[in-house]
Amino acid sequence: MIKVLDIYNFIDKIAPFESQMDFDNSGLLIGNFNQKINKILLCLDITREVIDEAIKLNINLIISHHPVIFKPIRKISFDSVYYLLAKYNICAICAHTSLDLSEIGTNFCLFEKLSLKNKEPLSIYKKNNKNYILGYTGELESEINSRDFAILVKKKLDCLGVRFTNISRKIKKVAVSSGAGGNLISEAFNKKCDAFLTGEIKHSDILFANEHKISIFDVGHFKSENLVISHLKNILQKEFSMLEFIESEIFSDKIEFV
Repeated sequence: MIKVLDIYNFIDKIAPFESQMDFDNSGLLIGNFNQKINKILLCLDITREVIDEAIKLNINLIISHHPVIFKPIRKISFDSVYYLLAKYNICAICAHTSLDLSEIGTNFCLFEKLSLKNKEPLSIYKKNNKNYILGYTGELESEINSRDFAILVKKKLDCLGVRFTNISRKIKKVAVSSGAGGNLISEAFNKKCDAFLTGEIKHSDILFANEHKISIFDVGHFKSENLVISHLKNILQKEFSMLEFIESEIFSDKIEFV
């Protein structure tokens, strides 16, 4: 019988928990390692809706990207996600920045989805005398203008909308950093990129990009990272063929455009 520890150890091999950034809280956050596994649900975030989904599907392990416990908990209500997970004996493994830094993690998926070529590290994160890749640079098959690239990105990432800066400079070399990766814009400049695609970026970083003629493409945090869920599901399903892995059908960031 497969236990939570078996799943945890495999995820630790492909996205080592020790690599997580200092502010992070990845790992087994709810439950215990000896819990025997029925079925596994994968999602970007664990919400009450996701827990309802898990209960209906007889799930007893949820694997999420974002930590279900991030800041210190000072009180627990009976309708909180922490209480509900414990109440229904559902364990939670969360792989956040450890999956971002994995060579087959969120940034890898974003790079591959955009069909970029000539992959190189955007930035290096150092921890415990080890180097981890944070974001990538790559090249398009041919040059393209900002608006046409925005249309291409919208289609490939299945976005309802894409925020972008319409810089006159043609785009060939692109930097990608999933999630809140806007702070890496200076790295994109140093790598002589024409465009920078991420899930979140601050106004000041956009101004920096404008000054240095780098087109910005903000696809939203959810769209820049959720594609890793099906990728992780396929990897786990191949390793643990005797188990059933299910991608959440209910979770969404609920973002709409008018």
